[in-house]
Amino acid sequence: MDTSTFLWIALVVTFGAVLTIDLIVFERRPHAMSFRAAAVSSAIYIGIGLGFGLLVLTLRGAEDGAAYLAGYMLELSLSVDNVFVFALIFTAFAVPLGYQHRVLFYGILGAIVLRAAFIGLGAAVIETFHWAIYLFGILLLVTGYRMWVQRHDQMLDPMDNRLLRLFRRFVPTTDGFRGQRFLVVENGRRFATPLLAVLLVVETSDIMFAIDSVPAVFSVTTDTFLVLSSNAFAILGLRSLYFLLAGAVDRFRYLKPGLAALLVFAGLKILLAEIIPIPVPLSLAIIVAILAVAVGASLLADHRDERAPIIG
Repeated sequence: MDTSTFLWIALVVTFGAVLTIDLIVFERRPHAMSFRAAAVSSAIYIGIGLGFGLLVLTLRGAEDGAAYLAGYMLELSLSVDNVFVFALIFTAFAVPLGYQHRVLFYGILGAIVLRAAFIGLGAAVIETFHWAIYLFGILLLVTGYRMWVQRHDQMLDPMDNRLLRLFRRFVPTTDGFRGQRFLVVENGRRFATPLLAVLLVVETSDIMFAIDSVPAVFSVTTDTFLVLSSNAFAILGLRSLYFLLAGAVDRFRYLKPGLAALLVFAGLKILLAEIIPIPVPLSLAIIVAILAVAVGASLLADHRDERAPIIG
């Protein structure tokens, strides 16, 4: 068995095992994940992602190992923005904590499928029309600029979603939650529950995030396996990350400028590749540095505000 085949099998088996365990153990009853459980779970998922990167490093060498890690770090950092959107969606729909876990499980499962489709399409387009990668670069620059300009703006209202309006118009829905079920049968008719509407909005939001994050990873490598695996492992732990960080949204005030800088860097890397090629290890170092500055500055500012004397 060659290295490529072995890595694909390892990817599929690892995902299948993790999702099966998650479905059997954690999805059997509604529950809200505690902060401690979320921290432990996040550490496990990050460990799995980094462990797979070590496998890539061992079997495919330092260059591909660094490319995987850079893509993983990019996707993981951009995914943190999803956490804040998830919190906004759950608040808008008044989803009980015990049901959020189930929505995120199926939301993330759907996100992985959608990302795989996006990545496959993107790779096919780049292979057929190489110049298309420069369109990705321009898209990243525009998105990064918009994120910087709108860094202080409030997020969009989750209720202002076209698919949600169509859903409510054409799909019979119960007047309230029915436990953690998405569909129920009442009086001989099948109804959707509001939880299915929440799942629809979560999936829609991930499509918007994928438009940014997938081209960003292509700035590091155009290897389909590395792009897909780094994306998938970063998304896999997003649910635990949500329960870990959802209550600390305001502590990361400089995250959006940091993410904007990441997107601009990725865009410039693509557009200037023929003029100023940036090696993968240097790209990884720049990504880590941007994240460290954004998180560090946020924590320092939060600590300073906590110690500031209250006037009046």
